[in-house]
Amino acid sequence: MSEVSAGRLEIARLSTADADFETRLDALLAWEGVSDDEVQRRVADILEAVKTRGDAAVVESSNRFDRLSASSMADLTLGPDRLRQAFDGLPEAQREALATAADRVRRYHEHQKPESWQYTEDDGTVLGQQVMPLDRAGIYVPGGKAAYPSSVLMNALPAHVAGVGEIVMVVPTPDGVLNELVLAAAHLAGVDHVFTIGGAQAVAALAYGTETVPRVDKIVGPGNIYVATAKRAVFGQVGIDMIAGPSEILAVSDGGTDADWLAMDLFSQAEHDEDAQSILVSWDGDHLDAVGEAMARLLPTMEREAIIRTSLAERGALIHCRDRDEAVALINRIAPEHLELSVEAPQDWLPEVRHAGAIFMGRYTAEALGDYCAGPNHVLPTSGTARFSSPLGVYDFQKRSSLIGCSAGGASTLGRTASVLARGESLTAHARSAEYRIRD
Repeated sequence: MSEVSAGRLEIARLSTADADFETRLDALLAWEGVSDDEVQRRVADILEAVKTRGDAAVVESSNRFDRLSASSMADLTLGPDRLRQAFDGLPEAQREALATAADRVRRYHEHQKPESWQYTEDDGTVLGQQVMPLDRAGIYVPGGKAAYPSSVLMNALPAHVAGVGEIVMVVPTPDGVLNELVLAAAHLAGVDHVFTIGGAQAVAALAYGTETVPRVDKIVGPGNIYVATAKRAVFGQVGIDMIAGPSEILAVSDGGTDADWLAMDLFSQAEHDEDAQSILVSWDGDHLDAVGEAMARLLPTMEREAIIRTSLAERGALIHCRDRDEAVALINRIAPEHLELSVEAPQDWLPEVRHAGAIFMGRYTAEALGDYCAGPNHVLPTSGTARFSSPLGVYDFQKRSSLIGCSAGGASTLGRTASVLARGESLTAHARSAEYRIRD
């Protein structure tokens, strides 16, 4: 790939006019996040150990991988008083910001809550759908290299709004270091149980249950390759939200947005980790140059400069397209986790955007606002899975049951149809079961 080097910044520069553009784009988007045989073997061993030995295996794995010295699960359990203490002990500004974010996230998800419904046909037959919450949900919150109190809110509050009976949170604490903001967020979000465990052992404990950790119905939340591999392995035993890849942003600009703003928007994803992806698309070549120059100038001011630099060099890009139509085509081709429509009339684009996890509309709507406090969920489909997946929401913590209640007349009418279809499938008992209820 050709590259732009402004200062010491390296980032790929692509153009849709190039004959090899599709090949280069495919290479840029390729993500090899699949665990290898060795990772799968290690995860399988941990899952089996926790399944058969419960708490003891969880404690052993936590001591080994997180460098702890716990003697029992009691050492890895936090009660509600500890969560409240964390919240009360925060500086006032942090406490107010966390409370504001929690309130906004809760109010947004209240609008998502589906209701049960039913209707009655002319013959008295009742049909409908009953919506019920899960009994118990497990929330995996990353710890160690990065701790995200915002992820606690985004995972736990939709579950709470959905009416989940119990919310169980697991969060690794390498070297025994607790993050007070994470614990405070758990208090605000109404988490019922907190265990300071992580990795495959935490996923196993949630999926199978142990003497101390309650078995859950669904596990949500991102983690490293061991967590992702474990979630995939226990799917079917429990539900899962998704297998998340690295964070990503696609910004589309018509040239009218401040170059510094866009540079920082791209940095905001690149600073997550070296595998994160930041892409800017525009049909204004001079604007792309200006953003590249702004990135080179601003990068040395960033605390996570090294991570951003690697992310941009390995997976970032500035893409020059011919026009608005090509920009739309690229959006739907990439199906980004985060899409910034940094254009004059973003609402006009919406009917054409088929694939995106979250859409940030207009020059003033920084993606970072959605990460923390806008309201919509920041747990989003990555790696192109926005083609068939949606953001985490209340609906992920509820299930639906169909309602069917036939009157005598309805059973007679439906029975005739069912009888014909059942006998066509050579399922005689089905047919006769329906026929018994047919009235002459």
